[in-house]
Amino acid sequence: MARAHRHYIAGHAWHITHRCHKREFLLKFSRDRHRWMQWLFEAKRRYGLVILNYAVTSNHVHLIVYDEDGGETIPNSIRLIAGRTGQEYNQRKKRKGAFWEDRYHATAIETGEHLLRCLVYVDLNMVRAGVVTHPEQWNHGGYNEIQHPRRKNILIDYESLSSLSGFEDIESFQSAHRQWVASALLEGEAQREGYWTQSIATGSRSFVEAVKAQMRSFATGRQIREKADCYELRESPSLYIASFGTEKDNIDVENLLFWNE
Repeated sequence: MARAHRHYIAGHAWHITHRCHKREFLLKFSRDRHRWMQWLFEAKRRYGLVILNYAVTSNHVHLIVYDEDGGETIPNSIRLIAGRTGQEYNQRKKRKGAFWEDRYHATAIETGEHLLRCLVYVDLNMVRAGVVTHPEQWNHGGYNEIQHPRRKNILIDYESLSSLSGFEDIESFQSAHRQWVASALLEGEAQREGYWTQSIATGSRSFVEAVKAQMRSFATGRQIREKADCYELRESPSLYIASFGTEKDNIDVENLLFWNE
């Protein structure tokens, strides 16, 4: 499997995806999903992680964050959350072995409309899975926290979420957020869109080109592709096929997926 891109660039929103080892349903119990959220809160408290949205499912997680300085905030936070969640689970279940599958994947998301669309994509995760009919029915996601802000144990940075999405205040953002979710459900737009989870960067062409330029040598072999309503910076599948040869010939285009829904 291709390695996840984790060369963070300051001043960008990032959509992080991480799935359980061998796609097992290790987060199928509410208590384990809740513990992941508690460690997310601890990462915010300890490292200052700027959280914009999240969704915890039975076998994978989505997390949208903002990186202000391009430092170690995100890596340290994910290390804490993933490490402690897996450690506690293994201890309780008397289980050994990896809890998470390989490394997490991070996609740079352009702020404004593209960020709002990505937020809705994360909100609709359990709708796509057929578990609920509306994101408000899933307690381990950010939709309800966005629409009904908490007074304590707050995960989402409401001010950053509003401004990065292009709104002056949280009330304006909440209204637009509700409408986008309702529209997506009404028009049947809850289907999986790989560029939110498999790309290195997603947004306008100028944004994707800027991310590629900022990556410098890390951008070697990456391709800019036009989608229906955006652009994405993707790994070149041929690089992995050519590198591994017959010994790993099962690594083809269909297997270059960082995530499953």
